[in-house]
Amino acid sequence: MTQRIALISDHASPLAVLGGVDSGGQNVYVAHVARQLAQLGHQVDVFTRRDQETLPTIVEWCSGVRVIHVPAGPAEFVRKEELLPHMADFARWMIGFCREHGQYDLIHANFFMSGMVAMGVKQALGTPFVITFHALGQVRRQHQQEADQFPPERLDIEETLVAEADAIIAECPQDKLDLETLYGADPAKLYIVPCGFDKDEFWPVSQKFARQTLGFAQDERILVNIGRLVPRKGIDNAIRGVGHLKRDHGIDATLLIVGGNSDIPDPQLTPEIERLTRIAEEEGAGQRVIFTGRRSRELLKLYYAAADALITTPWYEPFGITPLEAMACGTPVIGADVGGLKHSIVDGKTGFLVPPHKPQVLGRRLAQFYAHPEQIRRMGRSALRRVNSEFTWEKVARDIAAVYYVVADREVELLQTGPWWEVEGTALQDGEVRAKWLGALQS
Repeated sequence: MTQRIALISDHASPLAVLGGVDSGGQNVYVAHVARQLAQLGHQVDVFTRRDQETLPTIVEWCSGVRVIHVPAGPAEFVRKEELLPHMADFARWMIGFCREHGQYDLIHANFFMSGMVAMGVKQALGTPFVITFHALGQVRRQHQQEADQFPPERLDIEETLVAEADAIIAECPQDKLDLETLYGADPAKLYIVPCGFDKDEFWPVSQKFARQTLGFAQDERILVNIGRLVPRKGIDNAIRGVGHLKRDHGIDATLLIVGGNSDIPDPQLTPEIERLTRIAEEEGAGQRVIFTGRRSRELLKLYYAAADALITTPWYEPFGITPLEAMACGTPVIGADVGGLKHSIVDGKTGFLVPPHKPQVLGRRLAQFYAHPEQIRRMGRSALRRVNSEFTWEKVARDIAAVYYVVADREVELLQTGPWWEVEGTALQDGEVRAKWLGALQS
């Protein structure tokens, strides 16, 4: 059954250059899910906020997929932590677009602010919605505490969305458990569908060829970290782990840190580089830690292939796509024992799991890793088999489409009260205010 599907991704456009401040896993997820759904025969529109004046309203992106740029807030970059006040305009505009161009069979919201928009459209037009949160406010608050700059009402909004969504896609067992225990999600509405990797982007490449192309010595021990350069990604832990590898075990290894807000590693554009550089110097690893800057998707496979292992030790990780990409290149992953990494990495088989804040343990695992060259090769082969069996975007899209079909069979009730954005106040804790906020849009 062909469906007309709207994906909402408020701050993460599938057209964005990856590796920047707010460009990461969600952008990849939305882009690949949209393309794969289109290949299954669905018509897909991706709604994302216009952040440049020159962007056209509608971009015919690829066969069966359009990107719709929504005028909500200034047509410039705005940190996602500051986007909440613009979601009412986003919702109103999208409702008008649907009335003019035709309604959708289903909406798939990505992130909690996109969920607010989807709930508004459902209340106005009766369109059911599915949501993938990608990150949960309560989990973020637990780990980041005062560093979490999202407004406090995020938690109330997420709780409401959990109750109102027609289905919720959890990205891993830990995500499902958090939704149930922290938000009281109905297990009957929860479906576990992981993220994926693109077989047309990532495949095994000879390590010899990759190192030769990138200019690294063939006999060098090389580790890589790829992704956004922000504190919660725990790159400082990886640097300290390399320091312990040298001090405690007498083993030198080079750590490549790939990512940032520019192609050239510039601390002015990517402030985290300055902090991480200081840590590398404190650890006596200044010459062994190399910041490459941002790299294109086409080049990433060479970095994965050149490395003996991907090191990813975030404080928490809702899922994590870079481990899948590394595994698709036949590269083992040494990752933090958190969130989705506990699901994608099989400890001792496709890599190792380590505590997120224990660089000494990471150093010990790295020493164990390098002590057994055959184990490295065996882990790489196991990683390749696992990722191709469980985590392709084709499989992910088929599983998501199956959730859509379940939702499409359910009766959708259209409420008839006031729009949530006209409610005064922000905390949404008062019962009467909360009830109004949950109301539908008036036509």
